[in-house]
Amino acid sequence: MLSTPTAGKNFNLTYLVDAKLPLGRALDFTLPPHLEAAEPPEARGLERDEVRLMVSYLHDNSVIHTNFRRIDKFLEAGDVLVINTSGTLNAALPAARADGQPLELHLSTRLPGDTWTVEVRQPDGGTTRPFREVAAGEKLTLPAGGSVTLNAPYHPGRLAGPPARLWLAAFDLPEAIETYLAKHGFPIRYGYVRQQWPVEYYQTVYTTEPGSAEMPSAGRAFSEKVITRLVAKGVQMAPLLLHTGVASLEDHEPPYEEYYRVSQETAGLVNRARVAGKRVVAVGTTAIRALETVTDRNGIIQAGEGWTGLVITPERRLRSVNGLLSGFHEPRATHLAMIEALAGLQHLKMTYPLALQQGYLWHEFGDLHLILP
Repeated sequence: MLSTPTAGKNFNLTYLVDAKLPLGRALDFTLPPHLEAAEPPEARGLERDEVRLMVSYLHDNSVIHTNFRRIDKFLEAGDVLVINTSGTLNAALPAARADGQPLELHLSTRLPGDTWTVEVRQPDGGTTRPFREVAAGEKLTLPAGGSVTLNAPYHPGRLAGPPARLWLAAFDLPEAIETYLAKHGFPIRYGYVRQQWPVEYYQTVYTTEPGSAEMPSAGRAFSEKVITRLVAKGVQMAPLLLHTGVASLEDHEPPYEEYYRVSQETAGLVNRARVAGKRVVAVGTTAIRALETVTDRNGIIQAGEGWTGLVITPERRLRSVNGLLSGFHEPRATHLAMIEALAGLQHLKMTYPLALQQGYLWHEFGDLHLILP
């Protein structure tokens, strides 16, 4: 079904075009609570590939409302889907201060030398909120005799105002951290997800290597059947890796450094597709961040591995992809600024009101948006 914005409708969405506004403020809106996906689609009686899909085209601003199972109808032989194969960790742990105060520890990123960045949070009525009263050198107790020492704030002074959100930390655990997290951890969740779900609900079907604090969620809807149909049609899958750290729904600060790896095979596949005039579609903003990190000013992708602090804004146009599959992002989020770099503000002004009007669901268990040239 082709759709365009309906004149006169009140979508409770405000357009802010002042270039001096912070990242992500060019498109500001109120997200109604009933559009926040509070549970996996499986809990709503759906398969993972039965979420809704909005397809929008940049060349004429046309929009189609469909189902994710039909995504193969909108892709062609030779098109490339760039996927992030990072798996989601049980990255949350119960913790306690020396006086017994209960806390929750969120692991974010594993740094060289077995140092981690972590966030300390406080239980708050079924969810958690940032806890900023810890101090450098403080040790928190963890399950089964484990502990973590908060060594120093991570990037102190990066934000004006509130104290550090992330800390550089060292763990003292009775076993390897991967085994320990599997036994004692649980997936990070925010207040809109009302109950805890096993980590299996936070994995894509093409996961190869665990390491993400939060799910690279744009790829969650892919099922083996959908991938089989795409491959049979001639759509190519280009895997890369980016281990995502914790998001910040509270502060909307730019993303922190994250580990990435792009193989020579993936670089070559994307380069050949671009030369042939085919569409290169990133599955999620994490795939864009990794790929753009190894793309030069001429749009040539090189193999690479390391840490990326790249922040993509509308002022820095994308060089590696011309399409994107993504969830719907919160107002003022830096991910929204990245999507604007691909789609442009006017296209988002058209599609996001439609998503609100049509009742699309937000967040990692929600619906998806396929943006094509």
